Amino acid sequence: MAGGPVDDAVVLNALFGDSPQGLFVFDADRKVTRYNPSGRWVRALAPEDVLGHDVEDFTPGFDPVELRALMDEALAGGVPLRRRLVRGLSPMAPRRTLALEVSVFPLPGSRGGGPALVGVVEDVTERQAAADRLAVLSAVHSAVGSTLDVRTTADELVRALVPAFADGASVDLLDDAPATGAVSARVPLRRVSFAPADSVTARKDGDSRPFPFPTPYTQALNDTRARIVPVAPDTPWLATDPDAFAPLIEADVHSMIVVPLMVRDTVLGLLSLYRYRTDAFEEADLDVARQAAATTAAHLDNARSYRREHTVASALQRRLQPSTVPCLSAVETAHMYLPESAGGDWFDVIPLSGTRVALVVGDVAGHGIEAAATMGQLRIALRTLALQDLETDELLTHLDEVASQLADASAAYVATCAVTVYNPLSRRCAMVRAGHPAPVIVDPAGSPVPVDVPLGPPLGAGGGRVFTPAVIDLPRGSVLAHYTSGLLGARGHDPAAARRALEHTLASPNRPLRELCDDAVYRMAPSRHDDAVLLLARTRTLPEEHVANWTLPAEPSVVSTARRLADQQLAVWGLGAAADDTALIVSELVTNAIRYGTGPIRLRLVRDRGRLLTEVTDANSTSPHLRHARESDEGGRGLYIVMSLSAHWGVRHSHRDKTIWSEQLLEEDPADPAVLP
Repeated sequence: MAGGPVDDAVVLNALFGDSPQGLFVFDADRKVTRYNPSGRWVRALAPEDVLGHDVEDFTPGFDPVELRALMDEALAGGVPLRRRLVRGLSPMAPRRTLALEVSVFPLPGSRGGGPALVGVVEDVTERQAAADRLAVLSAVHSAVGSTLDVRTTADELVRALVPAFADGASVDLLDDAPATGAVSARVPLRRVSFAPADSVTARKDGDSRPFPFPTPYTQALNDTRARIVPVAPDTPWLATDPDAFAPLIEADVHSMIVVPLMVRDTVLGLLSLYRYRTDAFEEADLDVARQAAATTAAHLDNARSYRREHTVASALQRRLQPSTVPCLSAVETAHMYLPESAGGDWFDVIPLSGTRVALVVGDVAGHGIEAAATMGQLRIALRTLALQDLETDELLTHLDEVASQLADASAAYVATCAVTVYNPLSRRCAMVRAGHPAPVIVDPAGSPVPVDVPLGPPLGAGGGRVFTPAVIDLPRGSVLAHYTSGLLGARGHDPAAARRALEHTLASPNRPLRELCDDAVYRMAPSRHDDAVLLLARTRTLPEEHVANWTLPAEPSVVSTARRLADQQLAVWGLGAAADDTALIVSELVTNAIRYGTGPIRLRLVRDRGRLLTEVTDANSTSPHLRHARESDEGGRGLYIVMSLSAHWGVRHSHRDKTIWSEQLLEEDPADPAVLP
């Protein structure tokens, strides 16, 4: 039809003229042969600046390699490339970033100088900016708050914002308690995080000082409002501290956002954002900064609350640990306690009757103040039960009942615990455990001592459960190591290997225990996310000359014999000043054993560290009862007399017999073996 070509030309002209997208036709040499001026980056250009030119000639703000690669890919593959995102700077506004969506269509059958490619370009700057802002907020929400550490939370924020949203970012927090409402310009803030490493401000990590006044920082603290701040070398507030703001000018920062970090009208600090390479901040960016600050402030508040609770729990936990470890004849001790997570780990060294000692290590489930409080209750309960001279298996059975009263319905158990009772007179060691690692034992030569301590259930169920002890005789100078799982650190996944490593560490038992504790920390590398306790004890024995034993028949006539034997022994020890009181105690205890017990009767005197121990043992397990005799009663005052003359007294049961014991304090004892090697 004759009019066809004219109509086609009209249609083609209308397509180029009316299209909202930029259209470009390239020949085989990639020169522009036709275009329309819809693209904002070519509107101000004359046709001769575009026609006949390569694309990079009129798009100086874009990467020419990237643009040519798109055309090469389309020509080489012979298939269209659709909706490829290309970013660059606007030639009309050098700090303005443009986002273009480019499609390239190869034309089939192109020959000679004819058209080879058609490019369709759409300006998606606003749409892409909105998508980028959503991506930034998504990154903040997903990255920030992974831990309950203030510094880590601040670091996560600046990493999420730089360089995706800003060229620089910093977080400064109030040193003092968070403030409600306006914050004085004189209040110091501490720099806790910034990016990049070459910060655009003079403040360094850890710096704590007030911001110069008046500046956007102090204004944001005063009115608690976020603000966009244009920056130029002649900006007046920069003169408040030229040295401090010199790096900001040198970095060519031209736009800032300062946002208060707030939770429930409480100011925690400031988030500051800087741009020097790309577009100035806009109102939409201010909304992003507000949301990022609000999200982070909530996590910072949680982290600060956790840190406060951790501090209180750690202080409570330390207060509930033994303030001093007693110096005993039975063992030499050293301990290491690392309250990394403010959990419920604890240890104790409890002097018992007959020069015995109880070594205790436990671990309460959970962390924080509640775990520390539960630990304190269990420690006091265990110490109270231990002072009742219970057998080790009975001790944990009763402690399990106590723990059951403290149990949380949602918790699988309350605590684990290991108890060892060592007797330096017999060198006998009884060990029992409730869901806890067994102690590591090394003999004086440094060799591990294998002991199978039956694993009892963790504490908390109650019901009179049975805990079976292991009993072993240890040579003098053996080292026992009680520990909690936090000591094992990364080795915790293989408890057997961890025990071997600890045994290897303790293989030099003659070294000072404090050095062995330090070496254990260095070698075991305890967890930084759990408490760790290590209690070391080196066994001792009392010299034979400080112990006197007699076996007597259960006859009334032996009372005077017992008094005489005691007097003679005290004379040998040079303790004549204590002879009268001791004679009364021996007389009453032996008489009580003859009257209410079953023979034979064993009398033992022990001289130990400024005290004199008197023990009378018989085969009757019935406990005596202290009662106050009336004035008309002829008897019933025996145990009352023993109590009056003793610093401490009590009854100790075993499975076969019972022992009534008395402890007297000696005022002077120049030959007392108070200091043992």
